[in-house]
Amino acid sequence: MSRLPRPVAIALLALVVLLAAYPLYGAWLFPAKHAFLMQKITGIMILAIMAMSLDLLVGIAGMVSLGHAAFFGLGGYMLAILSPEYEAANIWIVLPAALAIVAAVAAIIGALSIRTTGISFIMITLAFGQMGFYFFNDSRLAGGSDGAYIYVMPAVEIAGISLMNLENKLVFYYLVFGLFIGAYLLLKVLLASPFGRVVQAIGVNESRVKGLGFNPDHYKLVAFVIGATIAGLAGFLGAAQYGFVNPAMLSWHQSGTALVMVILGGMGTIFGPALGAFVLELARMGFEGMTEHWLLPMGLFVIAVVLLLPKGLAGLLLQLGAKPAPEPEDEA
Repeated sequence: MSRLPRPVAIALLALVVLLAAYPLYGAWLFPAKHAFLMQKITGIMILAIMAMSLDLLVGIAGMVSLGHAAFFGLGGYMLAILSPEYEAANIWIVLPAALAIVAAVAAIIGALSIRTTGISFIMITLAFGQMGFYFFNDSRLAGGSDGAYIYVMPAVEIAGISLMNLENKLVFYYLVFGLFIGAYLLLKVLLASPFGRVVQAIGVNESRVKGLGFNPDHYKLVAFVIGATIAGLAGFLGAAQYGFVNPAMLSWHQSGTALVMVILGGMGTIFGPALGAFVLELARMGFEGMTEHWLLPMGLFVIAVVLLLPKGLAGLLLQLGAKPAPEPEDEA
């Protein structure tokens, strides 16, 4: 997690500016599809938050999880369960409560999961994820297999004074955009801290970290909970955007999609998985518009990127932006 080369930082900043300004130029460039595209970009930013949170586990700490969607879905379900049926929930109450519940569940699952490594860790996280899926699918809580609707957006107000109207798609776009940037900066600051450096070292060589006197399990558990809580935030936002939750949010398919975003974008870079989310979802839109059998070209596209760019899109950017090594001077 070294400092980004200046060309890469400038390119990423340019992309952020394009995202921030999209509502200004999108209506002019795509008048017929502006509302749809703005909603789609909002959804991609939510998935990017989830992908970045998974990268903390997979790319940084070396914990490959196939149950990460359980926390994404749980965050969404908490909004549905804690919200009054036909009234707006107070976001200052429902959001912290939802994230606290996600963090508590993650602490329990993480405490059991980090006792394993490798394939065993993958399988136990997959098992916990599927347990969550079948819990919401088979129980009457929040609609069972049919899911549940959230009829009213949460209210952002203080003392009865409304600060944001989340029913307004533009306002919600910028809320998600701010949280997307905030999640990235939070992870960057976290990884630059002494805690983050130990977590990175665990991803490289856990035995040496233990030999230096650190307890890797403690650091892995905290990283697991942080990643899960950020994924819960993404699920909360996703449920608020679409006004609907269903068990598919917790399925291994959702976890697998997030893992593809991490691999496609570049593991261990934080910004790479966000790029992977945009590229994967925009490619999906393009292939869906070309043919009803879009899964075939989509699969070929992912395979091609993985084979040609083993370090992902971020690896390509970092390679292009790196300074060339100085040539050795000839000895006199």
